[in-house]
Parts: sequence; structure tokens; C-alpha cells
Amino acid sequence: MKAAAIAALIASAASTANAATIAVVGGSNDDAFWNLIKKGIDDATPAVVANGGSVNYLRLQNYDNFAPDVVQLIRTAISQKVDGLVIPNWVPEAEDPAIKDAIAAGIKVILMNAGGADKARELGAINYVGSDEYVAGQAGGAYFASHGKKHVLCVNTLPGANNTEARCKGVTDGMVAGGGAAEQLPLPTTSFGDPTAVAEAIKATLLKDTTIDGVITISAGDADAAATGIQQSGIATVSLGSFDMNAAGLARIKGGTQTFAIDQQPYLQSYLAVSLLASAIDFGTSLPTYPVLTGPGIVDAANIEATLAGVEKGAR
Repeated sequence: MKAAAIAALIASAASTANAATIAVVGGSNDDAFWNLIKKGIDDATPAVVANGGSVNYLRLQNYDNFAPDVVQLIRTAISQKVDGLVIPNWVPEAEDPAIKDAIAAGIKVILMNAGGADKARELGAINYVGSDEYVAGQAGGAYFASHGKKHVLCVNTLPGANNTEARCKGVTDGMVAGGGAAEQLPLPTTSFGDPTAVAEAIKATLLKDTTIDGVITISAGDADAAATGIQQSGIATVSLGSFDMNAAGLARIKGGTQTFAIDQQPYLQSYLAVSLLASAIDFGTSLPTYPVLTGPGIVDAANIEATLAGVEKGAR
């Protein structure tokens, strides 16, 4: 009986030895995009728990002290001695040292949503899951150009963040390749989530430069404000696009007051990142695909109905 009890204890220890404890760092609680990320985390978590592990979602309170707060969340994950960390590499100059410290502490890291494959390799992360932000921007710029737009404004409410800068750079290059032009409108980070500030800034810019015939925002929430700003400007020829999408934006696309949205499929980003990281920790698995790209995709009048079907299930 004693031998059987010892054997049972050994078997139990072996079954939980590689149980993955994972931390995921994400955006502000009032940022709707990151609620879709949470849906992916929630759906991936049961498989992690079934193998004896856990998932902890560490979210920013706001974006007022952006880079230092992100670094603090990484440090929190390290102090919790997690096995795995899923982290967007928004601000490399601030985050890189902390991510390297996590990896040096034996934590397996997947970059998600921001950073890209080259940065993942540089830091020693096991993969990158997300969209290539520059390529997504190019797709947006090319879409505008192919629909006759000549001068596009990329509204950036998180200037300096690696992913948003890449988005606007891609828009510019996509427009230039299509024979048009684009410029960035950088706004203070405190304007992110402030619809009045964003709408007023866009309205003022459009009235100042009436050659602008396209506006694209770096988030779905900012697109809501942009729609107001465009309407208040009274310039009916301005087309609206956005990175990412929400219910209001999809309703505008269906109704014809927003032209398109660039979808990076945030649900898949977190679902795949958590699942792949847990599998690597628990079972030693790896993927030959590097990076794992979830976008970009264009949502416009041609595919809006199929997209809305995904929204009903909370995944888009």
C-alpha cells in the first residue's frame, strides 16, 4: 500500500510538473479592442486549466503613463514567477530590457499584437502572433488609392508606439504607391478614448486643409470620434477607414458612412498565443510557421454580413 501511495504521488507530481502558468499583458479596461483579446484568452484558458495550469490577464488601467506602466506589468509577471508571458511589444526601447529579463529568468515569451517576427527573434521570444502592422497600413493606403482618394490623414492617438507608427507609415507608403499622398496627425495619448478631443482635432484639420479626402484612425473607438468630426466639418467627400472595428463602425460600413476597416482578428491573436505558449510549456511543441499572422483583412460592403455573423458570437 505504501509503495502504491508513493507511486501515486510521483504520478501526480509528474502530471503537474509542466503545468503552464501564463501571464498576458493587455490594453486598458475601457478599450473595446482588448475585450476581444479577453474573449480569446477566456476561450483558451480551459485547456490550460485542464492541464493543471492558469492564465492571468494583466491589463493597463489607462494609457496616460503608457510605457512605464507596461514595463511594470512585465515586472509583475516576472515577480509572479510565471512560466510563460504573452506581451505586445508596443514601445521597444522601454519594454525590451524587461522582456529580456523575463526570458533570462526562464520565462517563455510570445510577442502578440505588436512587435513582429524580427523583434521576436531579436529578443529570443518563441514566436510572434498578430498582424504585420506595416503591411496592414499598406493595405489600407492601397484601398484608399484604388478607390480614388488622393490625400489621406492617419490619425494617431498613441504616437511613438511602435505598432501605431508602423500603421501610419504603411498607409503613407500604400497611398504613394497608388499615386496619392498621406500624412500623420499625431495627437496626445490622453486623447485616446476622448471622443470630443479626437473629433475636434479632425474637424479642425479638415477645415484647414480641404484637399484631405480620406481619414483613417488607429483604433475603432477613434473611428467613432472621426465620424463625428467628419460630419461636423460638413465635407461630404471625406471617406473614413479604421484599423480594427467595433459595432458602431460595422454599422457605419453597412450603412455606407464608413468605407472600410482593417481587421487583425484580435480574438485569434490571444487564443492562438495562449494556446501555443501553453502547449510549448506543457508538451515541448513548436511551430514551423513563424510568425503566425492573423491579418490584415479588409472589411467593407462586400463582406460586412459575414463579419456581422462573427460579431454575434463575440469573436469579431
